[in-house]
Amino acid sequence: MASRAKPKRWQTAAAILFWVAAWQLLAMALGHGGLFLATPSQTVQALAAQLPTTEFWRRIVFSSLRILTGFLLAVAVGLLLGAAGGRWQWVRVLIGPPLQLIRAMPVASFVILALLWVRSENLSVVVSFTHVLPVIYAGVAGGMADTDPQLLEMAAVYKLPLSKRLRYIWLPGVFPSFSESCIAAMGMCWKSGVSAEVIGLPDHSVGDALYRAKITLSTPDVFAWTLVIVLLSAALSALSARGLRAAKKKLCGEVAA
Repeated sequence: MASRAKPKRWQTAAAILFWVAAWQLLAMALGHGGLFLATPSQTVQALAAQLPTTEFWRRIVFSSLRILTGFLLAVAVGLLLGAAGGRWQWVRVLIGPPLQLIRAMPVASFVILALLWVRSENLSVVVSFTHVLPVIYAGVAGGMADTDPQLLEMAAVYKLPLSKRLRYIWLPGVFPSFSESCIAAMGMCWKSGVSAEVIGLPDHSVGDALYRAKITLSTPDVFAWTLVIVLLSAALSALSARGLRAAKKKLCGEVAA
């Protein structure tokens, strides 16, 4: 099967312009001064009004630090559990039920439960961690399961040291699925983390600003903060992808696909 060609930049730009125009037309059709649907220009104006303020950047830093902390903790724990789960079946059986429970539980339900255990300012750390962990675990365990068994058998026959097995067998085998899970999890942790903030309402958070804009019927601000969340998630996902490619090149001697 022929691989699908990557869309050209002008095609991507044209698609974005099409949907922005559709957004503008729909907002104009609904009317009411953007009360129900803010126009693109109203959204940009609302964002421009926020950018120079100290409180805007304080909220960005507050939420980013906590959500990224949860993400990094999930990556560290997911690597350990995934490696153990890929190696021993009893580990997969043992941790399977709680991970499945986390996957199945709605974010809102988990946030309400977590509020019983942690303070609201740390809520996004816990929620981001728990919702990213199953994704990282699955990526690592799946990568280990897909590693060529013949290479492992050859390594055992020639008694390769553990360091060389990691560098030339395990890392190339696990890294593709691990990197994909990290990139997917970055967007997921932002969605779950901000959702937690909207419910827990920690002071000086992005979720708190989003909620306040909603209850004051400031629709352009709601759209502006939503745009900020999307841009942060996309930017950090792109940085994660670049960092993972650099790590793959350094550790395995080749650039990840």
